[in-house]
Amino acid sequence: MKGLVRWQQDVCFLAESESGHQVVMDGPEDAGGRNQGFRPMELLLLGVGGCTSYDVVMILKKARQSIADCQVQIDALRADGTPAVFTKINLHFKVVGQDLNEKHVARAVKLSAEKYCSASLMLEAGGVDIQHTFEIVEAI
Repeated sequence: MKGLVRWQQDVCFLAESESGHQVVMDGPEDAGGRNQGFRPMELLLLGVGGCTSYDVVMILKKARQSIADCQVQIDALRADGTPAVFTKINLHFKVVGQDLNEKHVARAVKLSAEKYCSASLMLEAGGVDIQHTFEIVEAI
């Protein structure tokens, strides 16, 4: 996997993935930025959410669950001072579908947390306390 990050101006950077997608990273005005893009740590956190959500959806589809939507609310705490690393992350899944089996949803979340999500497993190995919770909502 490769990527390229190019400085644009001030504290603004343009990141490009190997697959050709781009995203702007920028800082807040009080740090010399113009607030025109994501903060790098926001992208890291959203990457964890995307990685684990992908797992959960794919596992539920393989289990032939009738999933209509999956959202993960991410709440994180960072250390005071420098470096301001993540110390705690809670990933709360809201899985919407018809007649979803609670055991299948619990299993999907657990497998992502313990086996498949490279992003969250990497952060946990670095000492971040990551909690996974879920709720099931019946689709209308």
